Amino acid sequence: MILPVYLYGHPVLKAVAKDVTPDYPDLDQLIENMKETMYDSEGIGIAAPQVGVSLRLVYIDVDVLGDDMPELKGIKFVLINPEITILDGEEISREEGCLSVPGIHEKVRRIEKINLKWLDENWQQHEQLIEGYLARVVQHECDHLNGKVFVDHISPIRKQLVKARLNDISKGNVKCGYRTRCARPTRK
Repeated sequence: MILPVYLYGHPVLKAVAKDVTPDYPDLDQLIENMKETMYDSEGIGIAAPQVGVSLRLVYIDVDVLGDDMPELKGIKFVLINPEITILDGEEISREEGCLSVPGIHEKVRRIEKINLKWLDENWQQHEQLIEGYLARVVQHECDHLNGKVFVDHISPIRKQLVKARLNDISKGNVKCGYRTRCARPTRK
């Protein structure tokens, strides 16, 4: 089932998400709904808070970028209760966008190399060194689990420049090609 994407300003996006437990009801269905929602929205990653569920759960599929970045070919995975350790390394500034912040793209500085621990959908534990663009995507999605969106990382000047657009998004005054839910709808 395709779910609405919660937009910037909604309280669920500001909350720190709770750990997923093995007894969480219908977890497989939630994961499937997140996948369908992400594909319908033409995203490459989605976190449970973006569909209104405050859980530490992420789905990433960067395979679509594989033609331009061959190292991303075939990469798709579920992250349950992910933990990131930032490693020493260079911070790179690249443009980011987000399904929850439609129409805004800004440069964000992120570290290029992380260590990631997570459980998959079969509750198998993994740990992996992740670099490059995939490390950026993982950090972006895990930010959602900690009550942050990418615009929280931009400079105060840049944030001031997009403030009116962010206010419009929080009121639902934005056109998207996918279903959304805003924090405070404009009355008409």
